[in-house]
Amino acid sequence: MPGPGRGFGPRGFLTDEEKKTMPKVSKELLLRILSYLKPYWFQFVLVFAAILLSAVLGLLPSIITGRIVDQALVGRDLRLLVQLLLTAFATLTASEVIGVLESYINAWISQRIIFDMKNQMYDHLQHMPHAFFTSEKQGDIITRMNTDISGVSSVISGTLTSIVSNIATVVTTLVALFTMNWRLAAVGIVVTPLLILPTRSVGRSRWKILTESQAKNDEMNQLVNETLSVSGSLLVKLFAREEAEYRRFVSVNEEVTRLQLKEQRSGKFFHVIMGMFTQIGPLLIYFAGGFLIMARGDTGLTVGTITATVALINRLYRPVQSLLNIHVDFTRSLALFTRIFDYFDMTNPIVEKADGEKPEITDGDIEYDHVAFSYDPNKPLLSDIHFTVPAGQMYAVVGPSGAGKSTVVNLLPRLYDVTGGSVRVAGVDVRDFDLKYLRQNIGVVTQDTYLFNGTIRENLLYAREDATREEIEAACRIANLHDFIARQPEGYDTVVGNRGLKLSGGEKQRLSIARVILKDPRILILDEATSALDSISESAIQDALEKLMEGRTSIVIAHRLSTILKADKILVVRDGVIAEQGSHEELLRLNGTYRQLYETQFRRVLDYETEQLGKTA
Repeated sequence: MPGPGRGFGPRGFLTDEEKKTMPKVSKELLLRILSYLKPYWFQFVLVFAAILLSAVLGLLPSIITGRIVDQALVGRDLRLLVQLLLTAFATLTASEVIGVLESYINAWISQRIIFDMKNQMYDHLQHMPHAFFTSEKQGDIITRMNTDISGVSSVISGTLTSIVSNIATVVTTLVALFTMNWRLAAVGIVVTPLLILPTRSVGRSRWKILTESQAKNDEMNQLVNETLSVSGSLLVKLFAREEAEYRRFVSVNEEVTRLQLKEQRSGKFFHVIMGMFTQIGPLLIYFAGGFLIMARGDTGLTVGTITATVALINRLYRPVQSLLNIHVDFTRSLALFTRIFDYFDMTNPIVEKADGEKPEITDGDIEYDHVAFSYDPNKPLLSDIHFTVPAGQMYAVVGPSGAGKSTVVNLLPRLYDVTGGSVRVAGVDVRDFDLKYLRQNIGVVTQDTYLFNGTIRENLLYAREDATREEIEAACRIANLHDFIARQPEGYDTVVGNRGLKLSGGEKQRLSIARVILKDPRILILDEATSALDSISESAIQDALEKLMEGRTSIVIAHRLSTILKADKILVVRDGVIAEQGSHEELLRLNGTYRQLYETQFRRVLDYETEQLGKTA
């Protein structure tokens, strides 16, 4: 169970955080929750019927106990005693079997609802825009997808059925009690507050101690993490602070120990008190029953009735106490669904037209028509990006760090939508395209290569599932990767590891390039595509990239001058606009931003590459 303030508190109490974020109960929210339960209404009917039948059967052993005392034992009827005992055993067995059946159906319902919600959540998140994944924490996404939705199981099989079961138990028990003898029933019920009030009072006290203890535990864990980590322990040693940190640890540890002992003492005392109060009810019933029989001469009351009443009263206390916490269970259940619905209600601004266009784009130009864009409305990033990439040509985009180079190219496959102007391919606004068709015709090699934790073959087939072995090997030969793969014991079935950790940066980048080659797109976007390669590897695949770009329209973001020099035109992004554009020589003559970048970045890289090539010559 999560600690105080960081999750659900103990049963019967809400944490401060839960109180602040308590969801508003509305008809719409309840109907929305019920919509997930509705497909399984028949199974729910079976569960509730089983709960009711189990509650009724649960009464019989107590009632039979009364008959055993009054008829079998007092009447000295051994045959009746055996019959009643067998009947009691049969009812107990039937109740257990029904309970198992109810649990199975309940679990089935819960898992089917979780199955439905996870499918819906995954599909919803798959279609969320790229901005969602750059702004949301991955841990939060996984929590919603797994922990929160899986928590629905406890709501269905725990909270909901527990409420129904407790109500059924209380109602059937009260009916049985007042049917047998209303006076004894009233005496037994009067004791109920003696169980409830101490429970809540002591519970609050223990919760307060537990909160303090958890806070001190957090402090101790923080101290351990800081001082016993690699960097932390080094710092302690360098400043000779071992003794001081030890004294600090002892002080916190002593406080943790004190609070835990206090909580345990409180718990033991509470159980003693509860044990005493639990016995008060039966004692009062015995007293009342004896008084009615001996002092009032109540001939209708028997010892068996008193015994059965005591048994039923003991059956009543726990569900009554549990029902008093309905508001807490209900609030937490609503909060869980609210967290899930918050994600479901997130809208995708990248709206795809139902009848999206699929124009022929092989010979189409790429046009940025006075494009504006901002992640934050108050901080515009691009204000007037205007240029055209003729079909079949390669344009290089350069600029200072943070100028928005990657953002410019991300607008083309609609990872983001422009806030002003338009981006067109073959004369058609990308917002009017069939989105799948648009992205299928754009190949992107990013600076941060992402590989799935599978084999090389599986990562390549992600580009095209129906690719043949010959096509896969041809793509890898073009990317100068085939020889490396052939040297591996498992060949194309070599597992790359999580995010490709078993491969070097250059190998991952070449695999990413091979994947795009296999995709065979009409338009290419290379965002620092050779940044992870050494100069020799880059030179080896540069020809491959040139072959790949032949006849295709390409936009390249690069910091390497060798790549930029091959561009048909260079675009310089600065202050949200295309500040300069032209060839390398033309831009140098302008003595502007490009000249500054050349002097500070490009020429330095070129000198380094020349030096490295000289060493290997």
